[in-house]
Amino acid sequence: MPAVRVSADEEDALATEDTGSYTTSSSATALGLTLSLRDTPQSVSVITRERTDDQAMSSAADALRSTTGVSLKPVDRGRNNLSVRGFEITSFQFDGVPVATGNIGIETTNTAIYDRIEVVRGATGLITGAGEPSAAINLVRKHANSDRFTGGLSAEVGSWDRRGATVDVTTPLNDAASVRARFVAGHREQDAFIDLESTTNSVIYAIVDADLGKRTLLSVGASAQRDDRDGVLWAGLPYWYSDGTRTNFGRSSTSATDWNQWDTRERTAFLTINHAFENEWSVRADVSHYRQSEESKLLWMWGVPDRETGEGMEVLPYHYLSEPKQTNVNLIARGPFEWFERKHELTAGVMYSRRKGSWSNRDAVEEMAAVGDFSEWDGSYPEPLLGERYVGSMTTLTQLGVYSAALLQVSDRFRFIGGTRVTNWQQEDDAGAWTAQAFEIEHNGVFTPYAAVIYDVGQTVSAYASYTEIFLPDTKKDRNGEYVDPREGGSYEIGLKGEFFDSTLNATAAVFFIDQNNVAVADVGFFVPGTLDPAYRTAQGVETKGYELELVGEITPNWHASLGWTQYSAKDADDQDVAVDHPRRLLKLFTKYDLQGAWNGLSIGGGVSWESAKPARDENPATGALERVGQPSYALVDLMAKYRVSEQVAVQLNVNNVLDEKYRYSSYWWGAPYTYGEPRNALLSLDYSF
Repeated sequence: MPAVRVSADEEDALATEDTGSYTTSSSATALGLTLSLRDTPQSVSVITRERTDDQAMSSAADALRSTTGVSLKPVDRGRNNLSVRGFEITSFQFDGVPVATGNIGIETTNTAIYDRIEVVRGATGLITGAGEPSAAINLVRKHANSDRFTGGLSAEVGSWDRRGATVDVTTPLNDAASVRARFVAGHREQDAFIDLESTTNSVIYAIVDADLGKRTLLSVGASAQRDDRDGVLWAGLPYWYSDGTRTNFGRSSTSATDWNQWDTRERTAFLTINHAFENEWSVRADVSHYRQSEESKLLWMWGVPDRETGEGMEVLPYHYLSEPKQTNVNLIARGPFEWFERKHELTAGVMYSRRKGSWSNRDAVEEMAAVGDFSEWDGSYPEPLLGERYVGSMTTLTQLGVYSAALLQVSDRFRFIGGTRVTNWQQEDDAGAWTAQAFEIEHNGVFTPYAAVIYDVGQTVSAYASYTEIFLPDTKKDRNGEYVDPREGGSYEIGLKGEFFDSTLNATAAVFFIDQNNVAVADVGFFVPGTLDPAYRTAQGVETKGYELELVGEITPNWHASLGWTQYSAKDADDQDVAVDHPRRLLKLFTKYDLQGAWNGLSIGGGVSWESAKPARDENPATGALERVGQPSYALVDLMAKYRVSEQVAVQLNVNNVLDEKYRYSSYWWGAPYTYGEPRNALLSLDYSF
């Protein structure tokens, strides 16, 4: 049954749950101002709850993989590399509060606890401070927004022995329903198409929303997620044979061992107070704590095997342990003001975050056994004896930002947005095995301006242009072990936006241009001294330019669709490609139709994801020549069908990669190791709501 909203909280009004829509009316992720998508002068995509369910998006990575402009490439079977407009995504938010991520990204989080995922493309320094000119990803949590007991149960089975279940319950805690609680729990187990691999995912989430009077809302919540992965592949499969020809292993092939493990934990706790004044102003205060932990016992394998004998691979064991934690304290105020007989909007805030983390390792204390013929590899490699644990590095990252932004209604059709942020950024590293000596990087008083204009071309279409600057201290190192210089530059975007059919269908056409200096690019063939980390060099005069098109929402009341196209180039001052590990053209399409009449209750849908080849090159081990590496262009086709048996019961079937396309991801490591994408797979789910 649909939830009954009882709170006047602005966030509650923006919730997409139970709307049945593929779009939303407004977003505050870009600037801190709650603006319609049409009035937001940057490209914004929203993956709503309805679309998450329709495409059976179990993780944030599943959602991002289907988001306009986002390129998601697994580095191996444990980590992902996310990119927009050619640059890595490093800016994440929970409910609009910026948060950093560890070695295993936030994209692995379970979507069961979120109402929607918002992606703002382009530089977002006004809210996030130091960051890439790629995108900010905001994961917006579910709230207890019902004045009666309501909820749902779901169960699923799928390919590779997948099975799972989720429960989601909301209940009032007093007679007046002014205090409400929500509880979400889910568990999933699955093997994989890759030999040896199996995973278990568990998530639990609880929140209490309390109306402290008519104008004040208190939200207190916590979540925990656990992922246990056994037999997981680290690095990838070798791309070359020693004679310079390319390998072509089966999709189930692995370089993992039967004792490989890669386990992670995520825990969050947060408190938010929203107060609305009678003059339409509101104040929001947030305190949150985010903690991750990762323990991985893995075997790194690299080399170029002989085509005939299969010999030539080398190995290195790794027993990694890391427990980063982050605390955030934020205070934001926003509201209207009058000037020259017109009503305008203003927001201002203070954001503080402190992230502290370290990682440790254990090395082998005896000579490693020979790999032998890699073509016969089955993972039964003896687990080596490891020595005492040592600390590799210890880092504390602190950021304090003060920002403000104003939307000025210059005329009936013309609006101007101006904003600024001043940031103090500091990184402190203690001495460790991979940090020769303690050091500190500090940048104070960094000024980040923002300016945009919006003009209403008609009643449903607006034209816009925006500009902001880029600042990103980089912790990548060069071939000498030195940190590369901070990145600087500007980000520009112009476009048209339209909202149609009472804002149920949104369209965007945007052209973007980014110029940067000191961009870290892979220094092919070189590593940071004393490590297996690839070395980087800085590229000057890097220019990224391209365009994006997006149409998302309801074309008719029964026809939902999302269509996105992205095309760009990224080159340095010497006209050489940079950011070469991601495709330059991306197509994302998904549509669903709810049948009527005799077929009432049945929904059918499908989608296509297509991408071009990436411009990456690597050195052939036999000839020494640089050759194009990686997957040629390919398309994946997905289908879904859902039948609502009754108002409370629905059954759904999702089939991904229907045509069983064989494709692979190449990582950024030297030697271009790769992993395969998933073959055809299916998921059958049963949902019961009450």
